[in-house]
Amino acid sequence: MSMKLSDYAFDLPTNLIALYPNPNRDEAKLMVVNRATQTIEHKLFKDVLDYFDDGDVMVVNDTKVFPARLYGNKEKTGADIEVFLLRELNKPAHLWDVLVDPARKIRVGNKLYFGDGELVAEVIDNTTNRGRTIRFLWDGEEEEFYKTVYGLGETPLPKIITKRRKTEKEDEDRFQSIFAKETGAVAAPMACLHFTKQLVKRLAIKGVDIEPLTLHVSLGTFKSVDVEDLTKHKTDSEQFKISDKTADRINDALDSKKRVCAVGSSVIRSLESSVSANGRVKPVDAWTDKFIFTPYDFKIANAYITNFHLPESTLLMAACAFGGYELIMKAYEMAIQEEYRFHTYGDAMLII
Repeated sequence: MSMKLSDYAFDLPTNLIALYPNPNRDEAKLMVVNRATQTIEHKLFKDVLDYFDDGDVMVVNDTKVFPARLYGNKEKTGADIEVFLLRELNKPAHLWDVLVDPARKIRVGNKLYFGDGELVAEVIDNTTNRGRTIRFLWDGEEEEFYKTVYGLGETPLPKIITKRRKTEKEDEDRFQSIFAKETGAVAAPMACLHFTKQLVKRLAIKGVDIEPLTLHVSLGTFKSVDVEDLTKHKTDSEQFKISDKTADRINDALDSKKRVCAVGSSVIRSLESSVSANGRVKPVDAWTDKFIFTPYDFKIANAYITNFHLPESTLLMAACAFGGYELIMKAYEMAIQEEYRFHTYGDAMLII
């Protein structure tokens, strides 16, 4: 069946968009959707333990979110501006790809000041209507540079949250998963946010392996789809890396008919972007712009943990491709009735 954007529209009451995570991460709600029996169960996230056994593998994303949102002023006019760091283009030259607001006022050649002027950048190129390339004017130590940027930066909570509340100091911790190690993401891999050290320990006791890969989540993940024909949608490329150890462990699990659970859409896209000719995962350090929507034949993951996503989002499309369109849309209907919480800080779904 060919799917269209409008197939993923539904009414989401605004009050179901979570502004804060559950105080105990692993006590968020968990909806368990079983494809074989077409059944839906309501649990807590820590009950995920009951669905996995010795030899199963959970693959998580160990990307670390950096404080990507900077507030500053334009030279001469002193106008307030917001600069959202997307990615570093050239380390030695301190060149960055950024989004700016208000875009119409920020032109090539403008100097931008942050903090009390301890950080200055110059706009050197326009990339898109809101996109710019900027160069930070810095001649000190590299380590000092990052310390300054991260010190002035704010946790990049999604706009859907910051429209309704201010970013708080606690978000530095809340918006980071316990697996976070490799700096480079501007958005948290949301499905990983539900894990606690204690839950990971209990999974290990059961013999469930947790293996990391790295995909630096970009804002592209949340980019709205603006074409009705999904085959025409292009996603932004994101950098990802799968180590030999992670690949070997996943392939062992597949060979012994065990569960391989992708924790989050960033993981499922990485796994599906690294399939070898014989249907196994190969180690890789590359870029992916994979966009998963129905119909899609999954080669690696046979279980999937994901949050509850916004209408018409690519994340919802990936869940429907994995769980089956009718079943997942029915699950979403039920989630709204049962007041599950949606988006980054919301509840989780396990599809088996």
